[in-house]
Amino acid sequence: MRKTLFKIHSWVALIAIIPLIVISITGSVLVFKSEIDGLLMPNSHFVVKALPERLPIDKLIAKTERTYPNYIVASWEIFNDDTADRVYLIKRGTEQWAKLHLNQYTGDILSEPVGTSHYFTDWFLELHYTFLLNDFKNLPGQTGTVLGFFFAVFLLVLGISGLIIYRKFWRRLFSVRWRATLQIVLSDIHKMTGVLGSPIIIILAITGGYFNWAVWYHEVIEHAQEEHYVLTNPLYSHDISLQQILDDSKKQISTFNGTFLVLPLEPDENITLFGEVSTTNPLASEYANTITYNKLTGEHMANWDIREVGIGWQVIDSFRKLHFGYFAGLVSKVLWAVIGLSPVWLTGTGFYLWLTRRARKKQSRHNRLNKRRTANP
Repeated sequence: MRKTLFKIHSWVALIAIIPLIVISITGSVLVFKSEIDGLLMPNSHFVVKALPERLPIDKLIAKTERTYPNYIVASWEIFNDDTADRVYLIKRGTEQWAKLHLNQYTGDILSEPVGTSHYFTDWFLELHYTFLLNDFKNLPGQTGTVLGFFFAVFLLVLGISGLIIYRKFWRRLFSVRWRATLQIVLSDIHKMTGVLGSPIIIILAITGGYFNWAVWYHEVIEHAQEEHYVLTNPLYSHDISLQQILDDSKKQISTFNGTFLVLPLEPDENITLFGEVSTTNPLASEYANTITYNKLTGEHMANWDIREVGIGWQVIDSFRKLHFGYFAGLVSKVLWAVIGLSPVWLTGTGFYLWLTRRARKKQSRHNRLNKRRTANP
């Protein structure tokens, strides 16, 4: 059993060596996406909170539409701190998405509309999940997403098989035989790194694989028989006050704080407001709860409170914080970034150990042949 698992572990690692290195490096960098954005784009990522409250979102949307009449506001990421709002747009009559940054306290537009993978960290995010393969016209539309899912499965297999293979290594987890040969030292470090990092690697593999699967399911299965609706005008009534919807949402769910406003993109969709609530669950995401409003009348339609649903939905919602590692602030971010890089080291040491074992076996076969020739001249 152990020999079979060892072979599976080795061959999976060899097959997925390059993609897993890409996923590892990009994932560790993206743990600090917000911090990197702040360093690279200080004038558009951050704002000075000049007023105690945000301007009404109706005014902000109206100004955006006046400034960029060729675009339709599709969704709006809402911040109440010193992070600028992020506005997601669709170019009229196309499926071309763009985003810009806006000061929610003054109404100043801080950046021009650009593609959703224009900025460094957004491009890195696309590389992390799809290897930039989804935009190749000669490939099926979700090729990168599907490959990302399978490589997440490979990472999961490596994590589980490594724990099983080296389960006895727990007895001497931190003991590395430094005075031994290089092969033994690297073998001990490989085992120690793998055993310590595997629980987090397994979490990253499961959550990342789920995200890729969810995107594929939405794009390929849910839209299998229909094309994406092409927006030429907003699908909601401009007589509706979206600010009133934001205000009303606080009455619908106790302690609700809206974080993401999604306007209808299809004829059968309505206005959905995602948000967070006060909860004892540290893994509840900032998008865990939703409130839906009628796109024509603005009337309240439905609530989804993460505190009142089954454990399965709560587990799925926790995937966001678990994958990006920001559930415990800087401490968990640093831990996730370091462990996220462990596949790079494991790949290097594992490849070296595989080569040395292969060379040793080859030498052993050569020695056996020489003995036979000597015994039978």
